[in-house]
Amino acid sequence: QAQLAESGGGLVQAGDSLKLSCTASGFQFSRYYAGWLRQAPGKEREFVAAINLYGGSTHYADSVRGRFTISRDNVNNRLYLEMNHLEPEDTAIYYCVADLDGTWGEVVRGAIRWDRRGQGTQVTVSS
Repeated sequence: QAQLAESGGGLVQAGDSLKLSCTASGFQFSRYYAGWLRQAPGKEREFVAAINLYGGSTHYADSVRGRFTISRDNVNNRLYLEMNHLEPEDTAIYYCVADLDGTWGEVVRGAIRWDRRGQGTQVTVSS
């Protein structure tokens, strides 16, 4: 069964760092674009970051660029999101996503329809 499982969320203070992990199973992760979305209370789900098949290209939301770093390990089927200088506005449920059929252009334009998503991990940043 194809699955994405996030881990690493928690409660931190503003300015702290946190690293999220996502483990893919049941499908060939290396063939999929991958990324992170987040959803804050009362807000719509939004794009955070994405990475291409081999990690050579990345794309970030303006709100996290320079603070967050996405990476992947195709040998161990893992996706990561390293988050530095966290702000209370980063508080959200973070979801790991993956897509097989889209293009990198769709990722950059925000037009990709991610076809796999994990259950999410809560990140709370206190001020």
